[in-house]
Amino acid sequence: MLSTRGDRDSMDQIRAFYERIDRRSVYTTEDRAEEHTFYPLLMRFLDKWELQSRRCLEIGSSKGLFQDVVDDYTGVDIAESLSSFYHKKFIPVLDAHLPFSKDSFDAIFTYAEHEHIPDLETALPEIVRVLKPGGVCLFAPAWHNRSWFAQGYAVRPYSDLPWQGKLIKFSIPFRDFILICWPRIFLRRLTHLLLYAISPRDIPIRYKKLKANYDQFWQSDSDACNSLDPFDVILWFRSRGIICHGQENLLKALYFRSPSLELQKPVLLE
Repeated sequence: MLSTRGDRDSMDQIRAFYERIDRRSVYTTEDRAEEHTFYPLLMRFLDKWELQSRRCLEIGSSKGLFQDVVDDYTGVDIAESLSSFYHKKFIPVLDAHLPFSKDSFDAIFTYAEHEHIPDLETALPEIVRVLKPGGVCLFAPAWHNRSWFAQGYAVRPYSDLPWQGKLIKFSIPFRDFILICWPRIFLRRLTHLLLYAISPRDIPIRYKKLKANYDQFWQSDSDACNSLDPFDVILWFRSRGIICHGQENLLKALYFRSPSLELQKPVLLE
């Protein structure tokens, strides 16, 4: 449960925002699963692990676009009003805790969700908890969200901005230039790898907190409250015994730039 009044007030604000915005047009404009950019990746995952008839959970299911890609589907999201889109099981959640018992699901998939969950320290362990031994997870948040997303500096015209905002907008192409941002990311990853080598068990999740905009939706992820680097997520899951398929070699993982991680809970996980 949420531990403080401040936590409850914060979650109430977040829930009110997602109840208020039109999820059909803001986040999922597609009417069919096949039209969504996540669909090919998801189908390859489902086919690879033969999940068609297995018990599957989607975290951050929005309007349930993928509820028919498997037979046994459950979706969870924060906005109760989304229930009108479902003909399969949908459960509104109050916080980062999942309302399921341990070892409940054969598979979990989640797309563009965990950058919006303030309490990652709870949300990530919940994935591990509700997965059955041998279960798999397709984890695909929006990586590396930027601090300037919240005020929509990239999409708003200069005429709409105060002078400080104009400077921020002008700086974005330089700050996003790969030859500028990539060395910084690589150096941070290398530092975190060295720290992992010193204490590889149960390391904390490292991520950058962002100030989300819950007043006005300017652009995709203007409501993101954190920025995740996939390498830090790999280290976090590995430190808890979770298999990160394709990322077994951490030196190669230093160069990871894929949109998703494929995770598996071992059969014998302490």
